[in-house]
Amino acid sequence: MIVCYAQGGGLGHLTRIRAFLHTTRRRERVTILTGSPFAADARVVGGHEVLSAPAGMDRDGLSRWIGAALADLAPRELLVDAFPAGLSGELHSGVAPAGTRMVHLARLLRWDAYRRLLPAAPPRFDQTWTVEPLTRAHHAYLGSVSSALAPLELAEPPADAVPPSPGGWLIVHTGPAAEVLDLVEYARESAAAENARPRFTLVSPQRPAGLPAEVAHLDVYPAWPLFPESERIITAAGCNAVRQLAPWRSRHRMVPFPRRFDDQFARAARHRRLR
Repeated sequence: MIVCYAQGGGLGHLTRIRAFLHTTRRRERVTILTGSPFAADARVVGGHEVLSAPAGMDRDGLSRWIGAALADLAPRELLVDAFPAGLSGELHSGVAPAGTRMVHLARLLRWDAYRRLLPAAPPRFDQTWTVEPLTRAHHAYLGSVSSALAPLELAEPPADAVPPSPGGWLIVHTGPAAEVLDLVEYARESAAAENARPRFTLVSPQRPAGLPAEVAHLDVYPAWPLFPESERIITAAGCNAVRQLAPWRSRHRMVPFPRRFDDQFARAARHRRLR
């Protein structure tokens, strides 16, 4: 049994966990502890069991719930995604049963903001994998709490039925709606500046109110199989989007958005240097 912990509410945690399980060829039963609403989508969780904490818990209550869930599940391995002590510092050194192999999957964080949440006795990891470059302070901290620390290039699991690519320009974002519309406007303004008239397609779970009539909408997951046939792909500067679009970096345009802990602006700046 492997338990994967991803308390953040976005889609990125679940996408990254699926990629990790595929890349490392984990074949055991998997339970995902998450509060993400995207866990209700069978395309996203790939048949894995999902457990969600009751709503409204404070940090201490969430910590107790996690401890009880792990005691009941008795996993061989606990995978902690993105936040080494959880989204609010709810993970600590004694949260998992003794003998549980602790693994952390690390991405870029606004470390000065996040480190204030670390508990007095934070989790220690048998293995930490980094899926993108981290800040020096973040990397040093993980080195201090990990027996092994190394980069890992993730590969996506095979996609099930995906419609043919519409070609043209893709705008890919899960939301919120205001950000989706910002990306659509950016794409339209970019096309006008280039005197181009591409076909626009939004790939998003929901069609936002106010989407211009000339922009088609697809609810497709995963979106990456559509990338090779697209002329341009516009996204936010999330970890998974940048990682998945690396083979088509020259076609990728991104708009970073502010996040509590994710540093999309630093990621976008690094992308511009590499392009």
